[in-house]
Amino acid sequence: MRLRNLLQPGWLGLTALVIVFAAACFALLAPWQFHRHEARKTQNDEITASRTAPPEPWRPGIKEWRLVTATGEFLPQHEVIARLRTVQGEPAYEVTVPFRLTDGRIVLVDRGFLRPEQSRVPSYAAPPAGQVQLLGRQRADETDSENRDAFTDESGKRQAWKVDSRMVARSTGVTIEPGYLQLELRTPGVLGPLPLPELDAGPYFSYALQWIAFGAMAILGWLYFTWRELLPGGTLSTERPRRRSVAEMVAEEEASERALNPS
Repeated sequence: MRLRNLLQPGWLGLTALVIVFAAACFALLAPWQFHRHEARKTQNDEITASRTAPPEPWRPGIKEWRLVTATGEFLPQHEVIARLRTVQGEPAYEVTVPFRLTDGRIVLVDRGFLRPEQSRVPSYAAPPAGQVQLLGRQRADETDSENRDAFTDESGKRQAWKVDSRMVARSTGVTIEPGYLQLELRTPGVLGPLPLPELDAGPYFSYALQWIAFGAMAILGWLYFTWRELLPGGTLSTERPRRRSVAEMVAEEEASERALNPS
């Protein structure tokens, strides 16, 4: 009879909720945090390696954060400014410009950041004309979940939401190689050089363990309360003690008094 109590709609709903929550913890949330931890570790390893490796000429498929050199000329007519950026905890713009290499291929170059002036793009120096040699770090394209294209602001400048060579190519009609170069300090055309990310592991590993613990606690709690419900008198039990009437309680009390005081 008690097993049937566990088939009541309220208990079945609770069971389904526990199963869904635990499955999300174990199959989605914890693996997601583990993946973020591994991605951060990979990034840290690549940045650490790039600090000691000598620069090498740019080539397709080079690893992210690798220090590279590139020779060619800027194409300022195809400039795109990335808006709503944050650099060192403060708002910023980033100026990106296609750069034609000596072999004819074109890569996107991030010249660095600018601080907004009255919420607008400030004035800044144009990139140098003619052939120059750049020193920068290879970066992977950012992704816009809404896949938005660049737009032209009131001053006639193109602005975009991410630093993405694919978006710049669509907006300008120029064929651009994947990824972009982030210019280093004292490189021709650099504005405010972008800092490297801090080499910390982040909280992702501990978050993953927390989600595993939450899923385990949900299952253990469900097992405990299931065991409680299988005992006599559980909250779902239909076998309830019969409630005594007032007359029965009075009669019991009188019987108890007579037993204590026989006359």
